[in-house]
Amino acid sequence: MHEVKVFDSSGNLKKVISVNSLRKRSAQLIEKPSMFRKNNKPAKAQKAPAKAVRTKTTKTRKKA
Repeated sequence: MHEVKVFDSSGNLKKVISVNSLRKRSAQLIEKPSMFRKNNKPAKAQKAPAKAVRTKTTKTRKKA
């Protein structure tokens, strides 16, 4: 693993992230993956899909 250099939009060096801090971060990610979610909202449980409702159409079928 190598140190990471962070630049701003104009190309100036903002900070350098050391190898030690990267190792700490990866250890934290293994222990608690929810720490690094982007939206910071708790995960929602999936609901059962709703049953499809058939509606009557006004079109008539052509008989052969």
